[in-house]
Amino acid sequence: MLENMTRREFGLLLAAVGPCAAAPARESQGDARLKKAFRKPEQNGWVFVHLEGGPAELGYQHGYLLAPEIADVQKVVALGLAHDSKKDYKFFRNAAEKVLWPRIESQYREELKGIAEGLKDRNVPLDLWDVVAQNAWLELSPYYTNWYDKQHNLAGMRRPVPEHCSAFAATGSYTADGKIVIAHNNWTEYKEGSRWNIIFDIAPAQGHRILMDGMPGLIHSGDDFGVNSAGIAITETTIGYFSGFDPKGIPEFVRARKAMQYAASIDDYARIMKDGNNGGYANTWLVADSRNNEIANLELGLKHVTLDRTKDGYFVGSNFPANPELIRDEAVEFPAKDVSISANARHIRWEQLMAENKGKIDVAAAQRFLADHFDTFSRETAPSERTLCGHIDLSPRGSKPWQSEYGPAGAVQNKAADSGLIASMGFTAAMGHSCGLDFKAEEHLRKHPEFAWEKAVLRDLDAHPWTTFRSER
Repeated sequence: MLENMTRREFGLLLAAVGPCAAAPARESQGDARLKKAFRKPEQNGWVFVHLEGGPAELGYQHGYLLAPEIADVQKVVALGLAHDSKKDYKFFRNAAEKVLWPRIESQYREELKGIAEGLKDRNVPLDLWDVVAQNAWLELSPYYTNWYDKQHNLAGMRRPVPEHCSAFAATGSYTADGKIVIAHNNWTEYKEGSRWNIIFDIAPAQGHRILMDGMPGLIHSGDDFGVNSAGIAITETTIGYFSGFDPKGIPEFVRARKAMQYAASIDDYARIMKDGNNGGYANTWLVADSRNNEIANLELGLKHVTLDRTKDGYFVGSNFPANPELIRDEAVEFPAKDVSISANARHIRWEQLMAENKGKIDVAAAQRFLADHFDTFSRETAPSERTLCGHIDLSPRGSKPWQSEYGPAGAVQNKAADSGLIASMGFTAAMGHSCGLDFKAEEHLRKHPEFAWEKAVLRDLDAHPWTTFRSER
């Protein structure tokens, strides 16, 4: 029986038989908690899932409908956490229980418990601490692990902060209609990124309705692109070279989900994200209020937080810290003057594109920007770690200190929206590289056997066309 298998045996079974079948169609689901929930067949690489109800119901629907995908993602996350940190997976389960769980408020505890219960009813042998660790993987490593190692005098174990994402938000004289345009591509390792393909349509019993992209098993987006029924659109890019963590704070994944669910203004969003800030997965957040035609840039460090806003201008993100005080105290290793590094090269390109396209920016332009291959350092058009459409796997330099030469990482998917889409609870999304280039795992591993440790979980990342999704009211 599946419920009597060890995690290792279950993982071997999944590898042998391939992806599990999807949950039964809505009409055949007998459990009352599933009556309002459904998932659609894959569309251009995306899986659309509708969740509706109270916290426990949302969680159960999530765990039940995405059980095979959650089991698959758990293998990938556990492998990556252990490899990068040199700690066994039990370390992260323990942190989930002892460090994070006491600081998670009741509604999200209920949702996380619901996911675990849904998984159990699909015979997936993962428990609550697996679910919490999976939700927190972006802040557990390296933010928590770096803090933990410092406390235990293991400074030599310090890991760099990955460079996740490129994004912009523009409004006023910079856009074609004077209203908001916001866009983002998710940078991560391909083993995780190829699985970051869920469109979550969430109708919670309390708070605002949410449409967001995400990974199976996560109650937040993770790369944090979403819109809510209050007319708020959100995205972010990580703060490169950041250092800081407060184990007594509220987990980032909880604050990110709460802010997306309850914010009705830029001020709401900033307040929720700052309340109990633990420094985990530190980001520069781009927030757009489509009802007021206003955008904001929230650089959320642990010691230093800045909030800038405008109704006529733009903000861009590509993993560069901006506040001089934050750089001095929390990103001390950031090479601010080195224009050859990814964060700075992409920052320059964003500034160029904003200037060149002032008054013309719309969703179509945003889609072109996210597919851009111009390298501002070499002044050549060639995909690499320095281009907005990131291809670290093609770079002989890698993206150090995060990724070594030809590391299988880069831009894995893309989203964009304007005020019209936000008002209708929608956005457009493209799975894979928006430039159209595919990543083939077997071919890459043959050329670069140093990444053979990923072989069991690394898979192809094919480029798909842009597709518009809307909340299903």
